[in-house]
Amino acid sequence: MTDKPSVLFVCVHNAGRSQMAAGWLTHLAGDRVEVRSAGSAPADQVNPVAVEAMREVGIDITAEQPKILTVDAVEASDVVITMGCGDACPIFPGKRYEDWKLDDPAGRGIESVRVIRDQIRTRIDKLIGELTG
Repeated sequence: MTDKPSVLFVCVHNAGRSQMAAGWLTHLAGDRVEVRSAGSAPADQVNPVAVEAMREVGIDITAEQPKILTVDAVEASDVVITMGCGDACPIFPGKRYEDWKLDDPAGRGIESVRVIRDQIRTRIDKLIGELTG
């Protein structure tokens, strides 16, 4: 077992918001935090516009693949951050849960996705301070 905190980001398709959040947290926290992401109904691939938006800030998420949300992933995480997955997320006692209200980048252009990316960055900065501060 590790002493570092673990965070699981969950959205429906695990193709946009949760992938961008995982990318930000991995980039900004390095090895201080264990990062996971998953979806209740994963897409076939990460949203290409989300990939481009992250590339613009020097974060490469091209190798990521949407993953199915599992009970094991939730059990193994200290913090579970949902982004629109609703009741599909299992709840376990003793876990910290947050629901981040963010627009879904699916079907949006790069300008809209940049705004979502930057909103996620702000929340990740705050989260890192809470987890490692």
